[in-house]
Amino acid sequence: MQSLRMNHSTWIYLVIALLLAVLPFMVSGRSLLFLVMQIFILGIFAMSYDLLLGYTGIVSFGHTMFFGIGAYSTAVMFNKQEPTLLTLLLGIVIAVVVAAIVSFIVGVLTLRLKSHFYAMLTLALAGLFLVAAEKWRSVTGGADGFTFSIPDIFKDRTTLYLTCLIVMVLVFFGLKRFTESPLGRVLLAIRENEGRTESLGYKVLHYKVIVSVVSGVVASIAGVLYMLSLRFVDTSVFATDVTLDALLMTIIGGVGTLIGPIIGAALVEFAHHWLSDLSGVHWIFERWIILFGTVYILAVIFFPKGIAGTLQEVFKKRSARKREKPVKPEKNIAR
Repeated sequence: MQSLRMNHSTWIYLVIALLLAVLPFMVSGRSLLFLVMQIFILGIFAMSYDLLLGYTGIVSFGHTMFFGIGAYSTAVMFNKQEPTLLTLLLGIVIAVVVAAIVSFIVGVLTLRLKSHFYAMLTLALAGLFLVAAEKWRSVTGGADGFTFSIPDIFKDRTTLYLTCLIVMVLVFFGLKRFTESPLGRVLLAIRENEGRTESLGYKVLHYKVIVSVVSGVVASIAGVLYMLSLRFVDTSVFATDVTLDALLMTIIGGVGTLIGPIIGAALVEFAHHWLSDLSGVHWIFERWIILFGTVYILAVIFFPKGIAGTLQEVFKKRSARKREKPVKPEKNIAR
């Protein structure tokens, strides 16, 4: 029965992905396509953060360092080499390898710490990457950043849109399989009770390092796509605001759900876009973050498990009621 429910949800996700795939052929507005593309990219980044927060209970304020590594690795390659698919492939390989090495080193050195100590240390490490990017002007361009050319195939918005969608779908189902594996079950146990999980014989640090590496690699892929969509990179990709946005998207959408961060990314991006467009109506919309902060507070109060988490809980309660509903015995009618 569980496998049937999983298959049913998988088909729903695939249908939604198919509808999103035909969107560029039905909508002519470039701004809308760009907005949805950013949702795909930030959704990937938020899913990588959900691996830490939602499935392992790790709060990181420095997750943006992996996002920035992905963006700068490929952007520097395009800036130094010809904008070909081979250059892009080489940049992606460098981004993934560097992100994996950095996340492994950071994980080994910091994941022994607990709660806010780990969060503060990751914030400091992300600050080091930001300072290094600002000072290493010969490579990064400093705070001014730099523009570059990308392969001709990705200059078409539809092609780039479909590429981002395909990558998001592959990442979603890949992480879904990862979290539903025996390793993912151990991560959930660590989140619920780390001490008890360790007492059962599991090497908690090893599992934390593994999820840190996977999360860092996925975040670097999001950084690569972000760089391709803008054709520009600067030190803002290392800013703490990027991590806080991922945290916001994950909490609003639903922690520990994977689909929740994508929903959260859509809500945050659409809210930013629509509220900013209303700046000409009233001055308060120029400070859209105030209104969105109010919505966020209300969402946390009334939907503490996020949108996807709340919906999952409602469906579970409904199915539980159906199972507990007594069955009336059939009356035997004598003939």
